[in-house]
Amino acid sequence: MTKPFDLNLRHLRALVSVVALRSLNRAAETAGLSQPALTQGLAKLERQLGVLLFDRHSGGVEPTLAGTALAERVERAFAHLAAAARRQGRSAVRGFSRPEQLMTATQLQAFLHFADAQGFAGAAAASGLSQPGIHRAVRELEQISGQVLAERRGRGMALTPAGRAMARGVRLAAGEITAGIAEARGETSAASRIAIGAMPLSRALVVPRAIAHFLRDCPGTVIDVVEGSWRELIDPLLDGVIDLMIGALREAPPPEVEQVALFTDRLAVFGRREHPLAGRKVGLDELQGQSWVVGPQGTPLRAHWQALFAGDPPPVPVECGSVMVIRGLVMQSDLLTLLSPDQIAVELDAQMLVRIDLDLPGSVRTIGLTTRRGWRPTAAQQRLVDLLHQASDETRLHENQ
Repeated sequence: MTKPFDLNLRHLRALVSVVALRSLNRAAETAGLSQPALTQGLAKLERQLGVLLFDRHSGGVEPTLAGTALAERVERAFAHLAAAARRQGRSAVRGFSRPEQLMTATQLQAFLHFADAQGFAGAAAASGLSQPGIHRAVRELEQISGQVLAERRGRGMALTPAGRAMARGVRLAAGEITAGIAEARGETSAASRIAIGAMPLSRALVVPRAIAHFLRDCPGTVIDVVEGSWRELIDPLLDGVIDLMIGALREAPPPEVEQVALFTDRLAVFGRREHPLAGRKVGLDELQGQSWVVGPQGTPLRAHWQALFAGDPPPVPVECGSVMVIRGLVMQSDLLTLLSPDQIAVELDAQMLVRIDLDLPGSVRTIGLTTRRGWRPTAAQQRLVDLLHQASDETRLHENQ
């Protein structure tokens, strides 16, 4: 399997120039290479990928579909590197205004190992590279970008804010090149991995239904479902560690993300079958005297719950974002909770939990997808997104029947 940093970045930059200029001579001049060196570099890329990137003819070269697809992804990759490298001004190397063009695949790969391990020893152990080699790569990137990327803290090393930004840029660049390799090879359903960030209180039926359909369509793809709160998932999303998030949408999301609604979810109050309020109509005033287990502060579900009590909420002895823990607590105590019926469908069918009968105003939340702004999904990722929309529509249709 070809990894993104197995490819020579200078050859990839040259590929973009050839696609744009349709001329080996002019592209070689732009890339600072001789034409024979450029020709050899492109031939090596084609051997590594197993595809033709250009059709050669007497009038010049014409990119194939594979060449165009890879070049588009490479451009996006270098845009991520440029954004990370230019956060604090010009490169320290001869005042060079395009620091990303000086970076090598070896430097970027070593820096990512260092960023993941937060230290040279750990990076060397994880990667098989030497500590001096990783140290040299980090310092070279600092010189190229004109930024301090790592600093000593106590006995260890830590990334600076510029270092964290660089790590994010490198990860996103690696993701774009990986996608470009797959698209150049025409791998629409070949073995790959898609990471979904699933918020604990997101709908229980839609994600499993979409994934089940997806695996029938793309049997070689691994789906990695990472559960966490919005706060736990947003940085991995922006870093490119996960590809998309599903859960309750935010009213004021950060500008770096885009949100797309899938469906609205009507919440209800639940308790155990033997709860004193079970089996009869109750009012909001009776809920005021109850103890609750609800989601953490700052979550949309918690905001819905607080709105029920007009700024004077009842006691919350347990704050929890895990549906599994919430279900167990409610079944074994007189705690009440606010959830979607889908999240406890099994317990409701078995009558271990029951809906508390009351009129619940303002109990609708919007569930949807959150992605990085400008994210361009691969064919497999787009197929999963389409199936999430389809599963949402099917669930709404079933509920309305």
